[in-house]
Amino acid sequence: MHDLHLNGPLMLQQIQTLGRLGADAENGGRTRIALTDAEKAGRDRVQGWMRELGLEIQIDRIGNLFGTLRSASDRGDQRPLMMGSHIDTVTNAGALDGCYGVLAGLAVIRAFREAGVLPARSITVGAFTNEEGVRYQPDMMGSLVHAGGLSVEEALDTIGTDGTRLGDELERIGYAGALEPGAIVPHEYIELHIEQGPILEAEGTLIGVVENLQGISWQQIEVKGNANHAGTTPTHLRHDAGLVASSIAVELRRIAVETGTTLATVGCMKFEPNVINVIARKATFTVDLRDPDEAKLVAAEKRLSRYLGDIAEQEGVDISTEQLVRFQPVTFNAALADEIEASAQRFGFSHRRMTSGAGHDAQMIARIAPAAMIFVPSRGGISHNPREHTDDDQLIKGAQVLLDVVTRRLNAA
Repeated sequence: MHDLHLNGPLMLQQIQTLGRLGADAENGGRTRIALTDAEKAGRDRVQGWMRELGLEIQIDRIGNLFGTLRSASDRGDQRPLMMGSHIDTVTNAGALDGCYGVLAGLAVIRAFREAGVLPARSITVGAFTNEEGVRYQPDMMGSLVHAGGLSVEEALDTIGTDGTRLGDELERIGYAGALEPGAIVPHEYIELHIEQGPILEAEGTLIGVVENLQGISWQQIEVKGNANHAGTTPTHLRHDAGLVASSIAVELRRIAVETGTTLATVGCMKFEPNVINVIARKATFTVDLRDPDEAKLVAAEKRLSRYLGDIAEQEGVDISTEQLVRFQPVTFNAALADEIEASAQRFGFSHRRMTSGAGHDAQMIARIAPAAMIFVPSRGGISHNPREHTDDDQLIKGAQVLLDVVTRRLNAA
């Protein structure tokens, strides 16, 4: 077995280079929303780095970007070991979320190139389209389409928050590829990512062995009441959409506290007419429910539904709901998780088994191939923010674990 060495400094340099694309000089963040000009610049940069490594580049119809280093025995029919993540960001983001997994994947391939050896099985790095779901919903769209969970036609017809059609924007930026989504079926998939949470840092632990990932339920709820004068309408005669919306938010916190595992968030809320001295006639808001246990997630959804019925009757309002996103919890491949843990032990890196609180492309790819994730710490648990930070040595050590796991899985293949 050849000695493979990770070029950590070059990986860090590429993270910084990519992080400057879409940069906002005022606040130190960057904004590369999916399929904007800034994200096109990021895609072009990553594709350029793939070219420099002599990879076979493929782009599918949803814009997923793949770079493959073929093994000597691969005639185009071999299932590759795949690494990857995404390079689109939220608004005013950090430099690591998603990008780290893609660029660490390229660093693994670079180790093979610099050693002058071909892998025993082909290796692919994937950068998946629209993981963040800021402009087009659902999030994790590219990997969901890749895994067959959403038709490419439906995805291409998605209308964004800015009124654009996703397929048109893919064409406009030059990333409407010809490859049929899902044509590249991974032999195994490994995603390296910053934790985006506080657990590893709080415990002084370096490597998170991600065993499972929470289920996610997103709903939009609309409450219709009656607008009326805030000073002349007695309390018992009110049909106050604002009060009802607020009561639902409080009930969601109660659900979360009483279950102990369910997380509940009201992230967006809008009142109409939104006037200080008028009782709200309408409230529209979102609910984000998460739990690593499907039965508990279903129970939380049912409890919320019962509460909506009760309070609608009690306050004399109409309540309607729309499901925006529903993903079941995912349990990652046990053999891959064991391999990650064994690698951390060999390096002498502190490690722990854990659940991912955020959604990732790996949960979609897990539908079609054995998949697992590696986490490194996030300072203060901060992500989706310019202050997102992981120390350079932690980033390099995480990538060393990725290289080690990939090498061992290839030799076992």
